[in-house]
Amino acid sequence: MSGDNTAAAPAVQVADLTVRYGSTRALDHVSLQVGTTRICGLLGVNGSGKSTLFKTLTGLVRADSGSIRLLDREPRRARKDGLIAYVPQSEAVDWTFPVTVTEVVMMGRYGHLGPTRSPRRADRDAVAAALERVGLAEQAHASIGALSGGQRKRAFVARGIAQQARLVLLDEPFAGVDKRSEAMISGVLRELRDEGRTVVISTHDLASVPALCDEAVLLHQRVVAHGPVDEVLAPEVLARTFGADSDPEAA
Repeated sequence: MSGDNTAAAPAVQVADLTVRYGSTRALDHVSLQVGTTRICGLLGVNGSGKSTLFKTLTGLVRADSGSIRLLDREPRRARKDGLIAYVPQSEAVDWTFPVTVTEVVMMGRYGHLGPTRSPRRADRDAVAAALERVGLAEQAHASIGALSGGQRKRAFVARGIAQQARLVLLDEPFAGVDKRSEAMISGVLRELRDEGRTVVISTHDLASVPALCDEAVLLHQRVVAHGPVDEVLAPEVLARTFGADSDPEAA
């Protein structure tokens, strides 16, 4: 199966990517393309390589072999140009670090700041608009650690909005999130797509994928399937990835 990519250069282009942790092969010759202005769901059980793929795309993990291009650029160039926003899993963030919600979102403006790295009016306006968009304007001066799980996720989405990133990667954005935050995040992601950005999310919540995603990738160290959501979520395809007797939503 193949995704319905646009004629433009893919937002994500991965070819023959292999990543090892010692003797363990986390990603095994992974190849995939995600077109621009898409929401792509990345699906797989724990240990299937979803987080490793995101960390490799963002430069947090080094690949053993293969190639990556993001928005037709080398990954380092794309990151330096502020074109990629990454929302990690909650457990990957130190929530005790003394920083406010506004300061977290302002981090997305770093590439836009002048030589003094002091926020200007345009930066403050971009941060305020992003917080308003995700419903956190009233929490702007609160400590990030004081927010609920759903609010924290929304703060990191706001950081990507303020950054004006063209590619947004979200690792398990709905884990531990209340229904209100899930609905708000989903709505914002659809808006970002409609504005011309590309979103890739990893999720265990298969029930949310058809309404949110334009395409899906099933990963199990290798790409098992990639294409339209209804084809990828077909029972026989899921059985190859999750196992015939497993419950993918509980994985």
